Amino acid sequence: MSVRTEGRGTYEISRKVEALVSTSGVSAGLCNIFVQHTSASLIVCENADPNVRRDLETFMRDLAPDADRRFVHTQEGPDDMVAHIRSVITQTSITVPVQGGCCQLGTWQGIYLWEHRTSPHDRCVLVTVYGGD
Repeated sequence: MSVRTEGRGTYEISRKVEALVSTSGVSAGLCNIFVQHTSASLIVCENADPNVRRDLETFMRDLAPDADRRFVHTQEGPDDMVAHIRSVITQTSITVPVQGGCCQLGTWQGIYLWEHRTSPHDRCVLVTVYGGD
């Protein structure tokens, strides 16, 4: 599936993933979600209060600030190496259990693509559902 971002931030993809799981024919199994990029990541995060994701971004900005002079990999701009660092210390793949043909996320959990670049991107996310009926 394709996810269009408008730049740095989190983009909930739970509904898109759930739709693919529901049409897969798998009743019980696992759903693996994988982002095919080195400057974006995936997270399972609080979905009720957007301040949680805002605070995560604040934390990450302090941990890996744009235009850090120590970094030499800046071919695509001051957020280039920073985006790679962010994706390495988070995750590019998530596996969620499937029961009853649905992802078994907790009440306050959502699946998010976390865009680490400051400019818009089209991100390719692979969703693989496996198990039985």
